[in-house]
Amino acid sequence: MSKQRGADALVQSLRHAGVNRVFTLSGNHIMPLFDALFESGIELFHTRHEAACVHMADAHARLTGTPGVALVTGGPGHANAVSALYTAQMSEAPVVLLSGHAPNGQLGQGSFQEMLQADMAAPVTKASWVAASAAALASDMTRAMQIAQCGRPGPVHLSLPTDALEDTLDISLNPTQGNSSETLAAQGGQAGAAMASTALSHDDAARITAWLATGTRPVVLTGPMTLTWAGRAKLKTLEDALGIPVVGMESPRGVNDPSLGAFAQMLAKADRVLLLGKKVDFTLKLGKAFAADCTFMQVDAEDAEIARAQRALGTRLSASIKGDAFTTLMMLTQAARAVQSGWRSEMAEAIRYRPAAWDGARSALAGRLHPVAVCRPLQAVLDRHADAVLVSDGGEFGQWAQACVAAPHRVINGPAGAIGAALPFALGARVALGKASAAPVIAFMGDGTFGFHSAEFDTAVRYDLPLVLIVGNDARWNAEYQIQLKAYGKERLHSCELLPARYDQVAVAFGGHGEFVTEAAQLLPTVERAIASGKPACVNVMMEGVPAPTVTR
Repeated sequence: MSKQRGADALVQSLRHAGVNRVFTLSGNHIMPLFDALFESGIELFHTRHEAACVHMADAHARLTGTPGVALVTGGPGHANAVSALYTAQMSEAPVVLLSGHAPNGQLGQGSFQEMLQADMAAPVTKASWVAASAAALASDMTRAMQIAQCGRPGPVHLSLPTDALEDTLDISLNPTQGNSSETLAAQGGQAGAAMASTALSHDDAARITAWLATGTRPVVLTGPMTLTWAGRAKLKTLEDALGIPVVGMESPRGVNDPSLGAFAQMLAKADRVLLLGKKVDFTLKLGKAFAADCTFMQVDAEDAEIARAQRALGTRLSASIKGDAFTTLMMLTQAARAVQSGWRSEMAEAIRYRPAAWDGARSALAGRLHPVAVCRPLQAVLDRHADAVLVSDGGEFGQWAQACVAAPHRVINGPAGAIGAALPFALGARVALGKASAAPVIAFMGDGTFGFHSAEFDTAVRYDLPLVLIVGNDARWNAEYQIQLKAYGKERLHSCELLPARYDQVAVAFGGHGEFVTEAAQLLPTVERAIASGKPACVNVMMEGVPAPTVTR
C-alpha cells in the first residue's frame, strides 16, 4: 500500500471535483495543506484578509455556477472569514470554506487558537463540521462540495485539524471517490438533510402551469440562486414558454429593488404568484407585498421555507411542493401552457421604467456629481462586451448604480445587505473571467465601504487582475445620514461624516491606476484611461450624497 498525508488526499479530492482555484490567506494551521497544494495545478490567490477570501469565492461561484473554495487558518482567521459567509448564504451562492483547526488529539487541552469553529459557522452555512481524521478528509471534501450545490445552494464549512492534515494513511482505494449523494443523504444529521433534493413530478409541473394559466395577472418569483448568467437565461426561456412574467429577486431592498424599476406597484396587482425557491421574507414584506385576493403556489427545496410561507400566507397558499429550483425550471418549461396577454409586456415596461427627471439630474453642489451622472455614462462601457461584469456594493450609491447600469453578469451585495465586498467581488469576477478576457469588470462602491478591503488592491496588482472601481465619494456614511435625517431631523445628525479622502491615491500606492473626478465631463474619459492602463484602477468621484432611489410611476 502507498502512503500519503491527509492533506494530499484532500488536494486530490479538490482536483477530482474540478477545483482549479482556491482563494486563501496563509496561517499556521494550514501549512501542511499549502505544502500539498505545491505543484498540484491548483492556483492560489493569496489575499490580505480572510473575509476577502470568502467574498472572492462567492463572486467566483456566482459567475461560474460551481462552488468557490476559500482556505483560511484557524482561530481568528476562521472568525474573520465567518462574517462573509452570511453574504454568500443570503445570496444562495455555493461556497466551501476550509479552515485550519487545532489538532483533534489536543482538543480540550487549551491548544493554540482552539475554538468551536464548526459551531461558530453553523448558523451561516448549510452544514458545518470538523474532519475526524486523515482518512475522512477526501470524502469530507466531496461531501462539502455536493452539499454546497444541492437544493438551495449555499455555503458549507469544513474545519481541518492539523493532525488530520499531517497524519499518513494507507490508500488501497481511491480516496477521491467519496460517497454518492444518496448515501450522504441517508446518513442523516444536518449535512445529510442538506443533501436531500426532490425533483418535481410531471403531474405537479402540469398542475402548476395550468393553475398559472387561470390567472389574469400571474407572476413567477425566484430567488438569488437563479440570477447567475446561466440562471437568467433559464428564467427567460421559462418566461417565453409561459408567456407570463418570471422575475428573479436578489436585492436587500426587496420589491423596491431599484434595478426592477416600478416592479413593486405591478406585483401588488398580481392574482397568481408561484414562489419558485423564493423565500417569503422581508424582501416580500413578510408576505404583505401582494393584493389581499392574490393566491399562491410554492416549490422549495427546504422544509423550513415551506413552513415559513404557510405561516405568512395561510389559506391563500394553495399548494407547497418539495422541489429543486433548477429542475423545476426545466420541468415547468416542458409543461408550459403559453398565455397570450398584455400583462407580460406591462410588467416588463414597469421594470424598465425610470423617472424622466433622472435624464437631467445634476448636482446642486459645485465640484460634485449627482449619482446618476456617475453611473449612466458607464453603460456604454459595459455594452461593449458580452461578458462584461457589473459589481455593486450596498449603501445609497450602490442602489443608484443598480438602478442606472446593467451588464450580462452582475454581482451585488444581495439580501444580506452587507457592505464592503465590492473590491473582492470584482477580483473574484476577474478570476472567473480569466486573465485573457477583455471584458470589463466595473465595480461601484461608496467611500465608506472602500475602507473595508482597500488592501485588496495589493492582491489585484500581485495577480495582475485589472478592474475599475468607481468610488462615489460623498464624504459620509450616507445611508445612516439619510436614516437620521428622516427619523430624527437634521438637528440630530451625527457620527456620519468622513474625510473627502483621495482613494485614487491609495490605489496608486499599491501599484494600481488612480484618478480623481470632480466634473461630469471628466468621467467617461477617465474610466477609458483606467481600462486602457491594464491595471487595477480606482476612479474617485466627488459626489453629492442623496437618498437611494425608490422608483414609482
